[in-house]
Amino acid sequence: MVRVSVLNDALVSIHNAQKRGKRQVLIRPCSKVIVKFLTVMMKHGYIEEFEVVDDHRGGKVVVNLNGRINKCGVISPRFDIAVKDIEKWVTNLLPSRQFGYLVLTTSAGIMDHEEARRKHTGGKILGFFY
Repeated sequence: MVRVSVLNDALVSIHNAQKRGKRQVLIRPCSKVIVKFLTVMMKHGYIEEFEVVDDHRGGKVVVNLNGRINKCGVISPRFDIAVKDIEKWVTNLLPSRQFGYLVLTTSAGIMDHEEARRKHTGGKILGFFY
């Protein structure tokens, strides 16, 4: 079976481990996009910390969970989002204005929607978590 989206596989395995009540989850293969996405999640306190293990194949990531993730997912295809359209996507995807984040890939790097709004940059949507 061929992997279509490595990021989607990673987020689904995190979500499933969270539902089962696990404290750790192993994600493979690893990619730069997964590491940046996990960095955004860790910055907002949705996961504890993660460790990238480099076996000279695809690489692995070990993520320590803390029980805060309700849902995380990938938006495919990666739609273009202008700065003025961010609010529309937030209301469509997130359950509340108080919590949850969209993750965008912009020319300034991978960041959440609030940071993109502060920097006044649009980009392509990668996914969401809350």
